[in-house]
Amino acid sequence: MLIPIEEHALLIFWVQLLVLVALARALGALMRRIGLPSVIGELGAGLILGPSIFGRIWPHGFEEFLPGDEAGSAALLAISWVGVALLLVVTGFETDLALIQKLGRAAILVTAFSLIVPFLGGLAVGYLLPEAFLGLGLEGAGGDRTTFALFVAVALSVSSLAVIAKILSELGLMRRDFGQITVAAGMANDVVGWVLLAIFAGLASSGGFDVVELGKTLGGLALFTLLAFTVGQRLIDNSLRNFLKSGSDVSGALTVAVLTMLVFGVVTQYLGVEAVLGAFVAGVVLNRSRFQNPEVLHHLESLTGAFFAPVFFATAGLRVDLGLLNNSEAVLWAAVVLAVALIAKFVGAYTGALAAGQSKRAGTALGAGLNARGALEIVIATVALGLGVFNDTAYTVIVLVPMVTTVVASVSLRYVVRDWLGSEDEQERLQREETLSRNLIVKAERILLPSMSGPASIAAAQVLQFSWPPEAPVSIVSVTGAAPAPDDIKVLENVLYERTVEHRILAGTDVAAEIAREAKLGYGAIVVGVAVDHEGGLLSPMVDQLLQTTTVPVIIVRRARNLDRPLPGAFTRALVPVTGTASSKAAQEIAFSISQDLGTELLLNHVLPAQPGLPLKNLFSRGEAADPSTEVAERLVSEAKAAAEGIGATVQTSIVASPNTAQGIVLTANRLEADLVVVGAALRSVDGRPFLGQTVETILERCDATVVVVTMPRLRSDDGH
Repeated sequence: MLIPIEEHALLIFWVQLLVLVALARALGALMRRIGLPSVIGELGAGLILGPSIFGRIWPHGFEEFLPGDEAGSAALLAISWVGVALLLVVTGFETDLALIQKLGRAAILVTAFSLIVPFLGGLAVGYLLPEAFLGLGLEGAGGDRTTFALFVAVALSVSSLAVIAKILSELGLMRRDFGQITVAAGMANDVVGWVLLAIFAGLASSGGFDVVELGKTLGGLALFTLLAFTVGQRLIDNSLRNFLKSGSDVSGALTVAVLTMLVFGVVTQYLGVEAVLGAFVAGVVLNRSRFQNPEVLHHLESLTGAFFAPVFFATAGLRVDLGLLNNSEAVLWAAVVLAVALIAKFVGAYTGALAAGQSKRAGTALGAGLNARGALEIVIATVALGLGVFNDTAYTVIVLVPMVTTVVASVSLRYVVRDWLGSEDEQERLQREETLSRNLIVKAERILLPSMSGPASIAAAQVLQFSWPPEAPVSIVSVTGAAPAPDDIKVLENVLYERTVEHRILAGTDVAAEIAREAKLGYGAIVVGVAVDHEGGLLSPMVDQLLQTTTVPVIIVRRARNLDRPLPGAFTRALVPVTGTASSKAAQEIAFSISQDLGTELLLNHVLPAQPGLPLKNLFSRGEAADPSTEVAERLVSEAKAAAEGIGATVQTSIVASPNTAQGIVLTANRLEADLVVVGAALRSVDGRPFLGQTVETILERCDATVVVVTMPRLRSDDGH
């Protein structure tokens, strides 16, 4: 039965949230302003509002603010736990399992050394700490010093995945190689920490631990992980797929994300390994789904960063009472504990990194990052206090560890990575990821390739292969109405080598509608090949209808004329008309990728209405004032050239004048002897059929080279116009 909170207690709860969030956000913003992670300010807000400062300055006001009643504390702690769970869902979204697998040896060795070395250091400190730190539950119990030392050891050895993720994310380091290793090691630290806590708590309460229960926990955790990435992945995929099919907005995908977090959290909490680890696995599995809405991560980050995470970190700071360190001996031993925690963790991570072949700089960064502690240390200290293993002084010292180590980790990590770009391979990967994140269509998203089992589809597959990154999977859908010959699909798979490819046959008589429905299921673009000539239209009826119905970018590949073989040769020279439209920029992305992959020479061309065939630079060589349109053309071409050179494309530029834009492009392509033209089209509807614009349709009619036309989805109003 739910017991209502009395009005005054509810008022106190809302005041707590208001003050915590306001001060945490303000101090967090201040930290960001001086170049430090906001988590430092958020922890500091709790320290200021806790017994260490607020409680000393105004005891009566502090008692009103934190009266210590069970209901109020439970409500505040519940909000903070939801916050850390959401934070770990976001971390899971940003965790790259493929990259971690690639860095597997480093992740394993760093994890092992970063746990073992500080555990041994903590064990030594636990045996050396004076009797004044031992709890009442250990008095007169021979051998209980070992239990005390074990609790100190586990508290000093484990890192906090939540805090690590927050620091890496705010410093923009999550996608760095060492960042992914840090996340992997942090996850393992949390798992080991919870397991060891269960073992040592049993040892403290009953003098031993239940081997059977430990086996159940570890076996249950392994089974949960297996089911999460198999059955759970399928259920999540099906749920997200159904929301996409129904046309649901981002709210449907958010519902799936929250429910997955809660389900996984319930399971791991039941296993005794804490709900936040289930939340992390939920984020990883959600991000792996091909049907995931890309806006979900943005919404989760906004909600977590604005409210839940500040509450969590500020609440952690509320637990610290520096007033308990009221004598020189306590202060001295607190300094020793902190020094061992910081040094041993750094040495362990650094040693593991070097043993794995990482650079000294990477080892230093890992040592700095893994020094961040968090909620687990507080839980360990709380459990030890409740069992009588720690007294209040020992509790304060251990709770102080995550506060200090988080600040040190934040500052030192920022200093270590300053001006450090990483290895050449890492720089190349990060640059590619940055470029893909800014692109309009060339991203690492799944591509839909409708296949008519002919040369046109082969040409489309070739353009796709040279344009999209290898990690972008492809779904080939046969639209011929019957099962294609195995050799036809084999040809396409051979063209799309080293890429994840799946094949399906679309059912139904309305092929274009089926493709459009399929395209809603998490695809980034549709690449479709068309033959050179069609009866009754420029494109095939199926492509015409597809352009009218789909809301996904469509890339039309019309293969070159007069080819005597199914597969075109590798493109050597390409013409790219440059305008300021979104479709033109998307076309440039495709051309730049092809050039980067094949070394294709690109000519970025802009045509202005003027004397036909006369290069623009000659028009103004006598010193006449340039037309404003000239300045715009030069700016557009210069920007396109800079973007092309930024990713290593081979590029030249040309601005020409012609009374007919299409004619100017075709003539330029002929003079260049281009075997590829990549152009963007502004899609419109005329007389019930899609119209690509007079320029583009003239190019399709008159140009002999392979022509790639990029169309962006049209914005549709509610009335369908």
